[in-house]
Amino acid sequence: MLTTDHINLLNQLKEYKEELQSELSAILGFWQQHTIDDTFGGFYGRLDNTNNIFADAPKGSVLNSRILWTFSAAYNLIGNNEYLNTARRAFEYTRDNFIDKVNGGVYWSVDFKGSPLDTKKQVYALSFAMYGLSEYFLAAKDQTAKEAAIELYHLIVRHSYDAINGGYIEALSADWKEIKDLRLSKKDANEKKSMNTHLHVLEAFANLYRIWPHEELKNSIQELINIFLEHIIDKNNHHLILFFDEKWNVKSNIISYGHDVEAAWLIQEAAEIKGDSDLTTKVKMQSVQIANSAAEGLDKDGGLWYEYDVNESRLIREKHWWPQAEGMVGFFNAWQITGNQNYLERSLQSWQFIKAHILDTKNGEWFWGVNENYDVMNEDKVGIWKCPYHNSRACIELIKRISKLMLLKT
Repeated sequence: MLTTDHINLLNQLKEYKEELQSELSAILGFWQQHTIDDTFGGFYGRLDNTNNIFADAPKGSVLNSRILWTFSAAYNLIGNNEYLNTARRAFEYTRDNFIDKVNGGVYWSVDFKGSPLDTKKQVYALSFAMYGLSEYFLAAKDQTAKEAAIELYHLIVRHSYDAINGGYIEALSADWKEIKDLRLSKKDANEKKSMNTHLHVLEAFANLYRIWPHEELKNSIQELINIFLEHIIDKNNHHLILFFDEKWNVKSNIISYGHDVEAAWLIQEAAEIKGDSDLTTKVKMQSVQIANSAAEGLDKDGGLWYEYDVNESRLIREKHWWPQAEGMVGFFNAWQITGNQNYLERSLQSWQFIKAHILDTKNGEWFWGVNENYDVMNEDKVGIWKCPYHNSRACIELIKRISKLMLLKT
């Protein structure tokens, strides 16, 4: 017989799932309605905060790859053929415009007509292309997508892997030579290695392993998880260290609460996909500790602050869309590991904050973020970095988790 507490929990999870299903549909509908470029192909590179289209904006490979992953994953969850059609559009644009036919890999960006613009090989971008292509293969069973994903893996290992110190160098030139500016963006430190790139290399490798369980790839995943455990997760405070030189000497003292809570579940997911129960148990212990550290950035309204500069003792008093989405999953994951109801409440509070302050109820999708006074930040709604990835992934991930839990608990 089900207890009252059990029934209340099931009802709470059911409501959470239904709201996320509705929100996922809204996010996907926005991107299908507002971002498809019927003139030059693919998707527009920029929409501002009120959905004005900048048709001549550059198109970023990360944006396109995240659209590819999003609609592939949505199709794999729901089976809606319109989602598969949108995923196919993103795949074909990747194949025809972003893949470097001469040197291999993917360009960082192309112009609005699809011609190469920034041709450097940013390993972060290669990883997201691999991530999206792997998910698309699961959706469409297109062998060329699988082959392209495997080729990207080989290129990353061949050109970026540091055989002496382990890990991956951030960026290379179009023809895979060393370059001076390794940064993903202007706000990043110009260092050889970063947490962010390694997190998404791991994510991409794990997704590729689902369709290509090769022993070499399995070993690469193991090594990356060990790098997080040994170098990237700060053993003193369980926050993630953001930047390093090639020898893993620390080169930053910024806390990124969003990356903390994102890593809290992504590293665990990679261990689970690899199928190593001992490693998964070890990582789960770290997942909870990282989630606890990320919770230091929670405000009383349930929102997660952006960053904290340790050297300056300064909190960046902004709440961006993506840390809130990652908080939904990261804290939910901690609840699943521990059974501690406080983590579930944090996940639900993240969602409540999003509904109250991040959803654009007038024009659709999510705002970039809000400042400490809840004024909406005047940032693009679609752009090089603003994609349907964090928010749709949070919805998809939680829908799957709640569905599985409700089957087990009834």
